[in-house]
Amino acid sequence: TGLHTATSGSIFLDGMDITRVSGKKRRATYARVQMVFQDAAGSFNPRRTIGAMIGETICRLCTPDVRNTEQRVSDLLAEVGLPASYATRYPHEMSGGECQRAAIARAMAVHPEILICDEATSALDVSVQAKIIALLLHLQQGHGMSLLFISHDLPLVSSIAERVLIMRDGRIIEQGETERVLAHPNDSYTRNLLRSAL
Repeated sequence: TGLHTATSGSIFLDGMDITRVSGKKRRATYARVQMVFQDAAGSFNPRRTIGAMIGETICRLCTPDVRNTEQRVSDLLAEVGLPASYATRYPHEMSGGECQRAAIARAMAVHPEILICDEATSALDVSVQAKIIALLLHLQQGHGMSLLFISHDLPLVSSIAERVLIMRDGRIIEQGETERVLAHPNDSYTRNLLRSAL
């Protein structure tokens, strides 16, 4: 998402290595890919309201009509199941699940093509996890975007992912359709992961 400079490797999006993009093209490219972090509350500025931070994303990465930014924030909050009044709340005034919904709203503000969820449910209670997963899958279908889940929770991965990539030390060691990879792993590392998850 452009938060850090790549130290090695490449990331291709539509045939373009996005680690080499700069200037205005970089901003436009990275707007296509958004991220939802594990620590949703920590991803927000504690001194600013949720609405202000979602609005800032709209103003920085979109070409909005400023008069409509407030309405767009309300619409985004509604889409993730939060009342419009939450726009005036600060992160510490919200539960973990509510903060994660607000973080998803912020990510959706720019109509991403790819939403990366980095352990986005691992810090939540099981019942809240299920609701957040259902929300993400609903948004994926409604917006036609791709979801990329980064997770150590193999049962969760097996229930939501069509394809899976197993990584070790920053390298892909196995990939394919989730059902095949998890049922018939080729690599010993994958087999050990599956044993430890059972």
